[in-house]
This record gives sequence, structure tokens and C-alpha cells, in this order.
Amino acid sequence: MREIFRRPATAGSAAWSTLLDGLVSCLEGEAPSRRPADRHALAGGLLRLEPSLPTLIIPDLHARMDFFASIFEYRMTPEQTVAEALTEGSINILCLGDGFHAEKRAYVRWQTAFQEFVGGFRQHRAMDEEMRESLGLMEMVGTAKLAWPERFHFLKGNHENILNETGGGNFAFRKFAYEGDMVRDWVSHFYGEDFLQRYAHFEKSLPLFAIGGRFLASHAEPAAFYPAEDIVNFRDHPELVSGLIWTDNDAAAPGSVAAMLAAHLPNQVDAVYFGGHRTISGRYRLRAEGRFVQIHNPDRFNAAWAMPDRPFDPAGDVGEIADASGTF
Repeated sequence: MREIFRRPATAGSAAWSTLLDGLVSCLEGEAPSRRPADRHALAGGLLRLEPSLPTLIIPDLHARMDFFASIFEYRMTPEQTVAEALTEGSINILCLGDGFHAEKRAYVRWQTAFQEFVGGFRQHRAMDEEMRESLGLMEMVGTAKLAWPERFHFLKGNHENILNETGGGNFAFRKFAYEGDMVRDWVSHFYGEDFLQRYAHFEKSLPLFAIGGRFLASHAEPAAFYPAEDIVNFRDHPELVSGLIWTDNDAAAPGSVAAMLAAHLPNQVDAVYFGGHRTISGRYRLRAEGRFVQIHNPDRFNAAWAMPDRPFDPAGDVGEIADASGTF
């Protein structure tokens, strides 16, 4: 992680292609008990985490390499870092998606990068900086997945759409500029169309929904109730994909969170559902009668613990990861 963080530029296409091959093989080869296969014999959209372990839940990353790298340096106890606990197999980490696209912290850079985009990337310093962070963050994610395949997991968010396509539950994206088009064209221009398609294949191999011992999670609040069979077979249900990655506040069907919890964790009356996607201003926000927990603050390194042996306590179980990037 430190080496990737310190590197002044993105990894080359050859190194990235090797990483993508390993990641797709890893994702498609997950144990069926953890990730049941769909009717096409591909890894399904439902992920079952080891229920007996504590799970550290990480919200939207949005190219924040400093946040992600700091997670593994974080000391759970004076004697043990998160990385050491992962190696020991004593915790899960679940990321809620959205690796690409720096948010408002990079507003000025996006405006400069837009002019580079309009000019056909004859100049591309600002866009290079954005892609160093976005691709660098996802290189870290891929490195973590290959290092700890059973304990580290990353869900697909709405920003896992490098093609900037509309279809299959994805929607083309823009916010501060034309980020979706800009990223797609930069990658195609500097890495090639074949790489672009291979990266998109990786994104479409990611799970969408996780079940832990006392919690559920997806990138966004569930727009409706989705049965396990449909989540597994997400490739046949684009409305389910969009309903787990794109739902805005107050856009979900009434009772969707409660219905999901009742169906997928019927024996856990105190279970909660974690999501990111919509930003918050503090450590957490509770919705859906206190059972949907939002933790994505773009200005903080928020994270939440879901413990296997007791109910979730937002006051004590949501905190900030200390920024360790200055030591790298």
C-alpha cells in the first residue's frame, strides 16, 4: 500500500492487466458457500461474510488513497494492526464501493481536467492526477483482495462504471464536470480500448450485497425488497442492480430496509443495514426507523464496526480512522 501511495504516476497497463486477471479469477472463484453462483455459473451478487468475526465497514472511497492506506495501519489494539488481523483471519473488511472519482475536494482540478478533455488530452496534467488517485486507490483495493481473498471484500457502487454506460443497472455519471466521459476517454486514450473492456469486466464481477452476522450492506439503500435468488442472479435483474447502487434518500419503497432484514437475517431482531452513497456531515445518520446506517462523510475517514456478539451501537461503533499517510 505504501509503495502505491508514494508512486507519482499510475501503474502501467501491463501491470494493471496482470492485476485484473488475478482479480477476476479471484472474484469468480470465491467459494459457493460465501458467494453462490448464478444461473450462468458466474459468481452471484450475494456475499456471505464469516458471521463469527467482527467486520470493519468502509464507506465510499472516491480516490482517497490516504484513507484506504491508513486503514491497514490502524491499530485495533496496541499490539495489532488491521493488516495483521486480516493476515490472522480474525476480522472481515467490507468496502461499500465507489473507488473512482474524487469528490468536492478536487472540484478545481475537475474544472481544469474538463478543459484538457475538451482539448483531446493534448495536455493532461490535471486528469493524470485524478487517475493516479482513482486507479491508485483501486490498485490498492485489488492488492488487498488478492492478499486476503476470504476476509477482504469490495461491493460494487454506482461509480464502478468505467464505460460510463447506461444499462444493466448502471447510469452514465456526471457531477462536478463530465467525470464519467472524462475517465472513460482518458483510459481509452492512454491504456487502450482492450484494457477499458477488461476493467469493466472486473467491475461487473463484484458483488452487490453482503450478509454478515448481524447486518446487511449494499452501496445504497435498497430501493425495494429483493429476494436472495434475484440478488444472486443480478445479471438478469438490472432494476435490482440500480436499486442497490443508485437509490437516493427518500426514494426507497417504504419498509424496504425492514423487509430485507426480516428476510435475510430472520433470527436477528436487532440487525441493521449499512450503506454509503449519500453523503452525511457527521459520523453517521440513521434512516428507516433507525435500521439503515449511513456512514459516508467525504471529509472524514469514517468507518463502522459490526460485532458478532452484540447489537450495533452507533455511538460507540462508528469512528474515524487516523490518517497515517504522513508516515508513508
